[in-house]
Amino acid sequence: MKMLKVHGSNNDFFILPAANLTKPLSEAELKLLAQKLCDRKSGLHGGADGVLYVTPGHDASVAGKMRVINADGSEASMCGNGLRTVARYLSTQTGLTDFKVETMHADLEVKAAPAFAKGVPAFDVEISPVSFKAKDLLMHIDKEQLINETVPQLGSNLKFTAVAVPNPHLISFVDHETLMGEELGRIATYLNDGQNPLFPDGVNVSFVEVLATNKIFVRTYERGVGYTNACGTAMSASSLVYSLLYPETSVEDLITVINPGGMVKTKVHQRQDGSYWMSLIGNASFVAEVELEQADAMQGDFTKATWNETGEQAAYEEFVANLKK
Repeated sequence: MKMLKVHGSNNDFFILPAANLTKPLSEAELKLLAQKLCDRKSGLHGGADGVLYVTPGHDASVAGKMRVINADGSEASMCGNGLRTVARYLSTQTGLTDFKVETMHADLEVKAAPAFAKGVPAFDVEISPVSFKAKDLLMHIDKEQLINETVPQLGSNLKFTAVAVPNPHLISFVDHETLMGEELGRIATYLNDGQNPLFPDGVNVSFVEVLATNKIFVRTYERGVGYTNACGTAMSASSLVYSLLYPETSVEDLITVINPGGMVKTKVHQRQDGSYWMSLIGNASFVAEVELEQADAMQGDFTKATWNETGEQAAYEEFVANLKK
């Protein structure tokens, strides 16, 4: 069984092409395999945030299909950082540089972008569809949408905006002290425990700090993962909310988004019907080529796995180090 260890902004995954399996996986086996591979203590080479399962698409209009299996075995409807890496993988397989990838809710446009630095290849991917409707967020509040409002159950000092892109996000713009404090963990843990009345299916929670005009910092607690170095859909959703709430920016402006794992660029677009979509532009790094026996992986035995570094992680770390200078 051959896989790739990849990351976008250090949001890391194993790309698992179905074609590389020794035998097909049932849904239960796919969930179990993701849990075994991704465990941060006992998983393969330090684990990962999830598995990106790549299969053929529904027809010839797409280059392939991406499914996102989180580290806990749950399935996410989308992953922007993951989509960039899958886009690059499919590009290497097909020779295409501008094509569509099937995801749970939409076929999304992807295209190669100029490298961020030497050895740091980049892709530009579409993030959509977008909805502020409570029913699309599976949000149980007594209103049709939540835009820059307080939520009494979460405290009285913060204002939140809820948006699905299409996975659900709850976003609050905060000062630096709050960004780095414990409040994000407290709120996100409560909203993802399966017992809360607001988001019984859980929600991604992000705190956002405005650093300068068209420059923001996003810190995210991701549903099914926990704190993550970066969440592509969260950065896209945060950029959309920034463009709506802050008069200094507007749609079609290029926004720099800093995250704990690095940096991406985003751009918010609005269609003639008023709906939104975002461009998410960032690295698509291949860290290592991995090969192991499928039966061993299902047992969580990675002692015989081969791990061949590509050298791209060193280039990415140099890029991030230069960002901080």
